[in-house]
Amino acid sequence: MTDIVTRQVDDATADALAREGIHPVLARLFASRGVAEHAETETALSRLIPPTQLKGAQDAAAFLADAIAAGKRLLVVADYDCDGATACAVAVRGLRMFGAKVEYLVPNRFEYGYGLTPEIVALAAQGKAGPPDVLITVDNGIASLDGVAAAQALGIEVVVTDHHLPGNELPNARCIVNPNQPGCEFPSKNLAGVGVMFYVLLALRAELRTRGAFDAREQPRLDTLLDLVALGTVADVVKLDANNRILVAQGLSRMRAGRMHPGINALFRAAARNARQAGSFDLGFGLGPRLNAAGRLADMSLGIECLLTDDDARAWTLAQELDAMNRERREIEAGMQQEALADLARFDPRAATTLCAFNETWHQGVIGIVAARLKEKFYRPTIVFAPGDDAQIKGSGRSIPGFHLRDALDLVTKREPGLIAKFGGHAMAAGLTIAADALPRFQAAFEAVGQAWLDEKALSRVIETDGDIGDECFVPPFVALLDAQVWGQGFPPPVFSGEFDVLSQAILKDKHLKLQLGRGRMRFNAIWFNHADTLPSRARFAYRLAADTFNGVSRVQMIVEHAQG
Repeated sequence: MTDIVTRQVDDATADALAREGIHPVLARLFASRGVAEHAETETALSRLIPPTQLKGAQDAAAFLADAIAAGKRLLVVADYDCDGATACAVAVRGLRMFGAKVEYLVPNRFEYGYGLTPEIVALAAQGKAGPPDVLITVDNGIASLDGVAAAQALGIEVVVTDHHLPGNELPNARCIVNPNQPGCEFPSKNLAGVGVMFYVLLALRAELRTRGAFDAREQPRLDTLLDLVALGTVADVVKLDANNRILVAQGLSRMRAGRMHPGINALFRAAARNARQAGSFDLGFGLGPRLNAAGRLADMSLGIECLLTDDDARAWTLAQELDAMNRERREIEAGMQQEALADLARFDPRAATTLCAFNETWHQGVIGIVAARLKEKFYRPTIVFAPGDDAQIKGSGRSIPGFHLRDALDLVTKREPGLIAKFGGHAMAAGLTIAADALPRFQAAFEAVGQAWLDEKALSRVIETDGDIGDECFVPPFVALLDAQVWGQGFPPPVFSGEFDVLSQAILKDKHLKLQLGRGRMRFNAIWFNHADTLPSRARFAYRLAADTFNGVSRVQMIVEHAQG
């Protein structure tokens, strides 16, 4: 069952924002998303929380400044997703701006798994020029106790930059920069891995300024990295709080102005999207998946090379390779999804609060996407498993509001010690490894947590909307006003709702419902993608507004999210 509900709005806050010059509907949207004052809507770089508030950033800056001055060799150890790839590119490009000798290494997820493992340290030590002097982790490392110890045993210093939640014990690294580490009072706990690395560079630049390396006029322009920061932040689906919205807005502004790295430009081209009209949706669903495809199916170094090259032709060649990988990923995913749905044909959502699926033929790199699709279909916390190494299986999970997935796995390990070999993640996404023959036991333990935490209300899908809007909002300038804002995780794009007469309906391509809706004397064009069931003559709709330009004429189209008679 799906309910259409309207978000709560603090009318006094909305009125105050409107009095400060914000469009009344936009003021309502902001107020319902927790914006309390006008300053939180501003996206100037001067509004960023200063790096001095990020625990460990000053220490890391001083240490890296010393290392650069001493000509030490730095090696960035990346993660194999889009956040990790962009964080790696930001680290390498930024450190080179400051004169550092820096290279990178990214683990192949199928050979080495995630993070700074002892095996990756050993691989790093076998470089052509011998072991590096310093390892810098990006988007990983906070759980790498053994890897940091292995590096230290070889005389290699480690700087950890990460944003994942730490365990009970922190690695014994030279410096740790992570807004989620104990004792860090940084107001935004939602920085992505790329955001953390960007902050380290801001702190490093300030440190080098105090050392007289350059003055404020001559200093390297770190804002040139913001297209990369924006992509990684959106693709990692971290909450777009006020600070992250500044980073993303600044990155999108550079893209729209054509001031982006060749790799980003090439990815827009490969995704057939217009960078001049770039929005969060393009980053999350156009560019991000193409970069992620390399980490899912092959080796993320291909994606990182695309982000690091300054050669337009090479960037385009690499972007085309990434695009081809993404098409292959989609085909693999579609096959796995079909098999999963066939296996789950008898699954009764009324009888279970969670969902686990496994097949011996499934691809490890795609299980997270399949988990997301199944979660959407059944609206249950879902974990999809694929074969791993040594009689183990690896799982990737996606969750629903009200069920913190990492905490659920933590509870399973407390109740069933030894059942989970390792796990990690966030509230809405997590990964784990278990023995293949332990799957039935894990399913039972996971379901027990679901039974305890989830009631009927939590398991009912809810579409939150921003309520009704007047007919005067169905015009291109209002849609342009909405499109100019930064929307995303934790700051959802506007979805409106209202009653309309269904004047005509037709099915396009056997799967989309094309509609003309009416309200009073007004007529509205609408489409409901991937929905072919016809509607009654009057219904309540949840919908988004989109610009529809044809033959140079712009109109507004309603994109239906849900309807009920």
